[in-house]
Amino acid sequence: MAHQSLGDIDVAWDAHGAGAPVVLLHGLAEDRRTWRQTQDALADRRTYAHDLRGHGETSAGAGDGTLAQLADDLIRFLDAVSGPATCVGFSLGGTIVLAAAAARPDLVPRAIVIGTSSIVGRTAAGFYATRIEMARAGIDAAFRAALRDDTAAGLARSDHDLDALVAARLRAIGDGAGYVNAARAMARVHDEPLTDLLATIDVHVDVIGGELDAFCPRKAADLLMAGLRDAAYHELAGAGHLVGVDTPDALAALLRTLLGQEAR
Repeated sequence: MAHQSLGDIDVAWDAHGAGAPVVLLHGLAEDRRTWRQTQDALADRRTYAHDLRGHGETSAGAGDGTLAQLADDLIRFLDAVSGPATCVGFSLGGTIVLAAAAARPDLVPRAIVIGTSSIVGRTAAGFYATRIEMARAGIDAAFRAALRDDTAAGLARSDHDLDALVAARLRAIGDGAGYVNAARAMARVHDEPLTDLLATIDVHVDVIGGELDAFCPRKAADLLMAGLRDAAYHELAGAGHLVGVDTPDALAALLRTLLGQEAR
């Protein structure tokens, strides 16, 4: 694990492999460790998986609950650590990648987003508001139970070790400051959808969806495809929202294929 002060936060990351750089961004209530298997599978690329603001071992700093700040965090990382890189983001991480690609295409020459939505509906906004209130009250038994329910809902398969997954997510959340900050940023997308932003993205974007994703269903991917200038859609059969858990090998294989196309 490496770390460096960038702006108002101390950022932790794991770097693996050698070759052209790829930066991996995790989702809400996750950390860089969720990408470990992917990094192993992409050993012919220099991959960087870093903890987002307030997640894992990255400090929370003065989070303002905006996607713009989280995108600025990524831009600082690209500028100071990896250099221009293909950026791969899951869920929350995908929205951050899109915002950074719009602002700095010189640093994000290609984007891959997984289980990502450009619009947060009323139901989802209510979900974020409830989870923010719970996390602010403390990472207690009620929050842990809710996180367990959320984790189970993100899976299409029932043969996972749910207790181990929830424990890992709780470690990533820590005291909850980063979780609250990121959930606030996502909730804002209800009132400030990314629709107009998508049209300003000039780089190629690969959109990956899980066939059985209840949080970001095919409709969410269709809205991304309609708004982006240069994009391609790819679906992982049998995967729920947590595609890296449900179908890790298929996800790694698809990423290898897409990155290979980039090299040609």
